[in-house]
Amino acid sequence: MEPSVQTQPPGFELSGCQQAWEMVLSQLRQEMSKAQFETWVEPLRPVTYQKRVFTVGALNPYARDWVESRLKSRIARLLEGLYNEPVNLQVVVANAYYQPGEAKMVTVENEAIEQPAASALPAPSNRKVMLQRAYGSERARIIQPERGMFITSYFFNEWLPRLEHSAALTVLAARSLCYWNPMTGELRNTVETDMSELASRAAVSVRTVKDVLNNEDVRRYFLRYKVRRIMTPNGVRTAGIILQVRMDDPLTPEDQQASGLFEDEHWYTLDTGEEED
Repeated sequence: MEPSVQTQPPGFELSGCQQAWEMVLSQLRQEMSKAQFETWVEPLRPVTYQKRVFTVGALNPYARDWVESRLKSRIARLLEGLYNEPVNLQVVVANAYYQPGEAKMVTVENEAIEQPAASALPAPSNRKVMLQRAYGSERARIIQPERGMFITSYFFNEWLPRLEHSAALTVLAARSLCYWNPMTGELRNTVETDMSELASRAAVSVRTVKDVLNNEDVRRYFLRYKVRRIMTPNGVRTAGIILQVRMDDPLTPEDQQASGLFEDEHWYTLDTGEEED
C-alpha cells in the first residue's frame, strides 16, 4: 500500500505552504533514491497555496516537465492528506536569475502572485551571468546555455566513428539524464529511466537502444545496468531500467595499447532482479 503523509487532525492549521512542503519533502526523501531526490525534488520551491491549488517553482522547463510527468499525482495526494481537501499541484518555472532576498512576482493563470524572498535559492554564478549576456536574456531563458553537457573532442574524433551515430546518441541521451561538473567533481550519474525515454531522447527506436546497450564498446560508458521488474496481478512486468553512466571518456583500446595506460574496465553485468510491488 502506498505510504502517505499523516492526515492532520481537525483544527490543525498549517503555517503557510512552506510547512506543508517540508512535510512532503520528508516523505519523498524516504520514497526516492538520493540521486533522484537531490536532482529533481530538492531544488523545488513552494510558491503559494490558493483556492486548493498548490504551486511550486522549478528552475527550468525540463525540471518542471519531469516533476509533472512523474510526481504530480503523488505530491498532490500527499498534500491532500495534509490539507484535508482536494489539492491540485501546479509546477511553474521560477526565474533563476533574480537576486536572493528580493521578492518577485510569479504569474499563475494570469494572476500575479508575490513569491516570498528566496534566499534559499542559489545566487547566479558568474558563468551564468556571462552566458546570459552572450545569448541575451530571452534566448538564455529558453536555451539555458549554463546547463550544457561536458563533451570532449576526443569523444567526437575517436569514439563517434567507433560507436557510430545511434550508439553515440544513446550514450549522450543517458548522460543528459545525469549531472557532472568536472571543475568541482560533483557527480550524479545513477538514474532510473526506461527504454522508451532513452530512445526518445536519442531519437532512435526502442529496439535500437536495446541493441546498443549490448554493444561491447558502449558498455564502457555504463557502470551499471539493471532491469527493474515488479510483480503485478497479470504476472511480472518490466518497470524500467537503472543506469549508472560513465561521464568521462575511456581511452579506446588502441590508445590504451599505444600509451600503456590500461584502464580497469567496468563492464556492466545485466541484472534482472525482480522487485515486488
